[in-house]
Amino acid sequence: MQNFTDTLGQVFRAIMANKLRSFLTMFGIAWGVGSLLVLVGLGEGFRSGQHKQLANFGNDVVSMWDATIPAIANQHTGMRPYQFTPGDEAALRALPQLRAVTGFLQRNDLYEVSAYANSSGQVLGVEPNYPAVRFVPLAEDRRRVVVLGAKGATLLFPGRPMLGETITINDTQFTVIGRATTISRGNNDFDNQKVYIPLTTILELFAMKGDNVAQNALSSIQYQPATHGDTTAAVPAVHRVIAARHGFDPSLKDAFDEWDSIQEEHMIGAIFNAMDIFLGGVGIVTLALGAVGIINIMLVSVTERTREIGLLKALGATKRSILAQFFWEGLLLTAVSGIIGIVVSGGGMWILQQLLTDKMPGFDPPRLVPWSAALALVCLVLCGVVAGLYPASKAANLDPIEALRRE
Repeated sequence: MQNFTDTLGQVFRAIMANKLRSFLTMFGIAWGVGSLLVLVGLGEGFRSGQHKQLANFGNDVVSMWDATIPAIANQHTGMRPYQFTPGDEAALRALPQLRAVTGFLQRNDLYEVSAYANSSGQVLGVEPNYPAVRFVPLAEDRRRVVVLGAKGATLLFPGRPMLGETITINDTQFTVIGRATTISRGNNDFDNQKVYIPLTTILELFAMKGDNVAQNALSSIQYQPATHGDTTAAVPAVHRVIAARHGFDPSLKDAFDEWDSIQEEHMIGAIFNAMDIFLGGVGIVTLALGAVGIINIMLVSVTERTREIGLLKALGATKRSILAQFFWEGLLLTAVSGIIGIVVSGGGMWILQQLLTDKMPGFDPPRLVPWSAALALVCLVLCGVVAGLYPASKAANLDPIEALRRE
């Protein structure tokens, strides 16, 4: 009886006897596996890049800005402006539907000067809990102190120590107590040039002025819902409070200028889930075509080796041994080429990770996704079984006398 080692020996001899055909067959499977992994990896790269973009802004954040109230719903004439105030923020803090609320005032017309250089980065008056909501590290909340953005620090103190040094903002002195980490990606470094001072200080020294502008007006209020990833209860509650304090109907959607990062992330997630399904489907179809190629090649091999099969059966080879030989040949071709496809595509994506990570805002290089590798392995097993079993059964069922008669 033929043992497993003998069967593998015959398999390798059959593969080596048709090197070019075997190579092309294996290339088709390797290409299919690599396509599946790379396509899914590209989708995940886009997902990861967009997630990082949102994380730079802050997760679970809803932002509201000063807006205008329409006189009539869906009409944009006779609109009355309103501004948020610390009183609005205090009222929102009392809502059980929210876990964090922070307000800030931004000024774009102030100038910062150090002993070495000057800058005109945006100045934000923020509260101590601002970094918890927006992921910007802020050291403390004291009067006449400032935290510099990453690029702002470089511009004002090029190659020099800055902690404890002073700068002036519109001729008012501030002590530098810290530097924010880099929060922008790529060439978009606007956020890195921001300068952060306490909200109470900017309201005292640089409050917004103008007709119909509240004395202590804020630029924005930002909050996080009590339930992570769900603003279903938070947004209506906030709308009711703001509408009541500024005298309009909360059902007037045009009276709110807001951006919900949670809804944005859900929408992006749905888009990329669909993209993963589509790209994964394309990869599976490509892999299936490679499997069909192996089945065809194995059927051709059975036809070419008909006389050999007849001779083996005439010499006493069992149906099982013939079945095993062709089965293992198909499975081996599929497995080896699939592993090559996984290794090559994984290595290529790893190289791209090293070269391109954080180089393109909103996009990360493709990466090997575990579930796609597992899917590829499952598909490989199925393809290998089909590619080996069907031609093997055709070979094993050949009548030895009829097989020997064929030329």
